[in-house]
Amino acid sequence: MQYSISGEIAQSARLVFAPGEHAWVSKGALMAYSPQMQWSLRLPGGAGGALRRSLSGEGIALTYLESKAEDQYALLAANAPGHLEIWDLERDGPVTTTRGSFLAAWGEDVDITVTVARRAGAAVFGGAGLFLQTISGYGIALVHGSGDFSERHMAAGEELLVSTGNLAAFSAGIDYDIRGVGGCRRMLFGGEGLFMTNLRGPGRVLLQTLKRDAGAKSSS
Repeated sequence: MQYSISGEIAQSARLVFAPGEHAWVSKGALMAYSPQMQWSLRLPGGAGGALRRSLSGEGIALTYLESKAEDQYALLAANAPGHLEIWDLERDGPVTTTRGSFLAAWGEDVDITVTVARRAGAAVFGGAGLFLQTISGYGIALVHGSGDFSERHMAAGEELLVSTGNLAAFSAGIDYDIRGVGGCRRMLFGGEGLFMTNLRGPGRVLLQTLKRDAGAKSSS
């Protein structure tokens, strides 16, 4: 699959398909496509994951794009200001995306599942919600971040505190929890709420400079 990313304020992606190639795309992210592209709505992982997908806020179905001819293409956009980042699943391992951050994925044996946050505190107060979307396999995932990206590569045992809403995506092996901000004045007037998201490496982390409201409806 050939791909390119363009734009400055609200980036878009162009995917060029060979015959038989396919991609999973967040519902509502398909901006335009060539005449011989075929698409349908499908449930990744089958009907068994439909309930968890509906609870994740990502929508039950994803758009499944497939080409039967040469040099067919599709244009994708997240319908919100921000940037796009490539996540190489073979190099960086599986990626877990917060609500609204997944845009597309393609490659061999790409698996898209909805997983439950490992810790109850993180699920309730971490800002990303109880259900997170994880993409694994051998291929590419396309991640959308509000504003600009700030990337971190965390060593084993390294910790990072992230403000709620600024976490876009992280390696599936990252330990994801919460930590109280501490102090009454900071809790009441600091503007960060009661908790910060606590990440522990090793792994890759993508932060977004504009907070995304975890309760807002995503483009999918």
